[in-house]
Amino acid sequence: MRTVGWLLGKLVTVAIVAVLFAVAWALAYRWIDPPFTVPMIRDALAGQHVERRWARLDQIAPAMPRAVIGAEDSTFCSHHGFDFGAIEHAAEKNATSRKVIGGSTISQQTAKNAFLWPGRSYLRKGLEAYFTVLIEAMWGKPRIMEVYLNIAELGPGIYGVEAAAQHYFGVSAARLSPAQASRIAAILPQPIKRDAAALHGAVKRHARAIERRIGVVRRDAIDGCLAG
Repeated sequence: MRTVGWLLGKLVTVAIVAVLFAVAWALAYRWIDPPFTVPMIRDALAGQHVERRWARLDQIAPAMPRAVIGAEDSTFCSHHGFDFGAIEHAAEKNATSRKVIGGSTISQQTAKNAFLWPGRSYLRKGLEAYFTVLIEAMWGKPRIMEVYLNIAELGPGIYGVEAAAQHYFGVSAARLSPAQASRIAAILPQPIKRDAAALHGAVKRHARAIERRIGVVRRDAIDGCLAG
């Protein structure tokens, strides 16, 4: 019995330390820009040149966050980290389709990219949910969007919209046009297989649809939580 009690005590201690570490880590990233992510480390270890340039949210053309809201998460400003309607829809689709679709919000994707690793597992999804709650409580929507736009993978070794804007279009993120922002948003689901400067077929049509959504997001102030 003493051994069992000792083990339980150790497990509780480890759990408390892990929780406190996660809280401190998330709190630190409220002010400190994430220096790297797991995919960046993966690329560097594989010998891939990593392009990354941090840009504050006010240094990014408004069309870019509007594009990702229109393409990825139309309820970004109104949810608290999770879009349960989108999650339910994705679950229904995945039950009858060979192609797996996600229901993750921008907040969830930010939590995954900043703190965790790619892949699908119950452990990672559980940790993703925990970090999502933390960043929603500690960061606020502008910081979540800023980090998301700066660490998202947008091509082989290309991370963040500043690097993507310069790589694909030869301009800074501040000078992205709605059409260019839409093209970058269109490659997000498969950034390794798609080239924002040379879209074709369904992906090109998707980019045009995103460009139309940018106007809707602006007109209806769907991105109002980002106003500073």
